[in-house]
Amino acid sequence: MNLLNTLVDKGLRRETPTREEALAVLATSDDDVLDVVAAAGRVRRHWFGRRVKLNYLVNLKSGLCPEDCSYCSQRLGSDTGILKYSWLKPEEASKAAAAGLAGGAKRVCLVASGRGPTDRDVERVAGTIAALKERHEDVEVCACLGLLSEGQAERLRAAGADAYNHNLNTSEATYGDITTTHTYADRVDTVRKAHAAGLSACSGLIAGMGESDEDLVDVVFALRALDPDSVPVNFLIPVEGTPLAAEWNLTPQRCLRILAMVRFVCPDVEVRIAGGREVHLRTLQPLALHLANSIFLGDYLTTEGQAGRADLEMIADAGFEVEGADEVTLPAHRAAAGGGCGAHEGAGACGSHGDGGACGSHRGEGAGCGTEAGGAGCGGHAGAAGSTAAESVAESAAAGADAARTDAVRTDAARTDAARTDLVAVRRRGAGTDLAPNA
Repeated sequence: MNLLNTLVDKGLRRETPTREEALAVLATSDDDVLDVVAAAGRVRRHWFGRRVKLNYLVNLKSGLCPEDCSYCSQRLGSDTGILKYSWLKPEEASKAAAAGLAGGAKRVCLVASGRGPTDRDVERVAGTIAALKERHEDVEVCACLGLLSEGQAERLRAAGADAYNHNLNTSEATYGDITTTHTYADRVDTVRKAHAAGLSACSGLIAGMGESDEDLVDVVFALRALDPDSVPVNFLIPVEGTPLAAEWNLTPQRCLRILAMVRFVCPDVEVRIAGGREVHLRTLQPLALHLANSIFLGDYLTTEGQAGRADLEMIADAGFEVEGADEVTLPAHRAAAGGGCGAHEGAGACGSHGDGGACGSHRGEGAGCGTEAGGAGCGGHAGAAGSTAAESVAESAAAGADAARTDAVRTDAARTDAARTDLVAVRRRGAGTDLAPNA
């Protein structure tokens, strides 16, 4: 079809599609979904070959957030039964990260619930970054801590952080419908702070919250303008006990169309399939690898992913290969000033925007490691409870990326033909188990 040929040509030139073209991708029929995947796959392979970057989440602090994000299991007043604990110690977090690194992850995303970090919190995370880099010299570290105050991004950069995540999540027009305790502008401001400090910007969205096609296109175009190196695409996990628990709006085919649209709008950027892929893409997950060049390995913040070994087998069976620690993720024109995961000129981080090349041709003013759709996003929500849940980290973290997921506690939502609520497994393990917080 002419639309897809046009979008492929634009993607290979890093040219921005029109809004009408982006909307047309979302409007294609299920009969055409394989054609859409094939077209967007050409753009993906042009810029990223057949490499798949693996990322791993370490939840540093979980639960009791003062923010009211409707998609989040850690939100203010939530009754989701999730695991809650205070800050992991640096050595505990480092050991927890070892599970993902053993499975092939090259980036570790350090996540803490809360509105944003205090200066003391930044110091805690700095210690964790140091512990990680001491054990794993080549690891990329992305911090996801919520809204940043002046100077905090610079301090994280100085501590060795390579990237910072803060997702826009949805369009500016509808942001107030999902969160009232902070604004869309607050999120944009934090991404710009991270960008200005020389951190590689990571900012994405959550699909499936009841938004329109226009909202999806709006947020993706806003992300392109902010010029992140990485765009995580989350699919809402409707967790019982959250306001969006009944929002089962996605099919595997729609998820593929959303990923294709993101790839066309952001052709040369790391597009990451984040929270919810197991729930919504289901058996079509391998097709999504033709669109995205990055995934999370293992579990998310408060919900379970599929076993790491299953992810590695899926990548190999689909004809892709895990990106090595010595390989540069971003295309040469984006990584020219530093080489690697993507940072900013003069910052000496792992990669760079160099002389431009936004998610194509735009130059952004900022942007915001992935999130857990419906589970708090990668950073930004308050934690509480004691640190006893971390006591089991040492015994279990080294078990590998596919650490045991037996005895998973399923939500008690009823199974229906329209909503596969039986697929949602909430992480409720606590102290006294033999599992790390993110095992």
